Amino acid sequence: MDKDAVEKQYQNFLQKHPDGQISRKSFHSMMKECYPGTDTEKLERHIFRMYDTNKDGHIDFREFMIVLYVMSNGSPEENLKQIFRVFDINNDGSISLKELQRIVKDLFHLINEQNADEASQEVLAQSAFNEMDENHDGQVSEEEFIEACMTQKKFSTMLTLKIIDVFVSE
Repeated sequence: MDKDAVEKQYQNFLQKHPDGQISRKSFHSMMKECYPGTDTEKLERHIFRMYDTNKDGHIDFREFMIVLYVMSNGSPEENLKQIFRVFDINNDGSISLKELQRIVKDLFHLINEQNADEASQEVLAQSAFNEMDENHDGQVSEEEFIEACMTQKKFSTMLTLKIIDVFVSE
């Protein structure tokens, strides 16, 4: 991305967010625009976390551009590092089964899967977790997450693609 493109993005960003940052409230409005008639609130918290890298409750231009750049120009590994942050709810650097279950539940809520009952959500979360937790320590590290997705393990890939779909449809 050249200097002019970044400058243009910055002017556009400032037009929409004159104080130079996106609040949770404005992020909520953006998600509502992308998914009219859908309850985005649950998944929105997880996606907001991916952008808000300094955890100050706002997304500044730098944070916004990093995610935008990585998701559009980054390597698969870089994209997966961003997506890992969506799954790591408590920001401790690993994904627990409980975190994975929460994401699956919120994701299915957003995409309004009619045939996805709680049992199938549980099976998906448990199967993906078992695939990812290579060393069986009860936590999925960023490396294990990336490895499971890069080697295209079935459930890990399916779940990650559902998250990517959220970005593609924006």
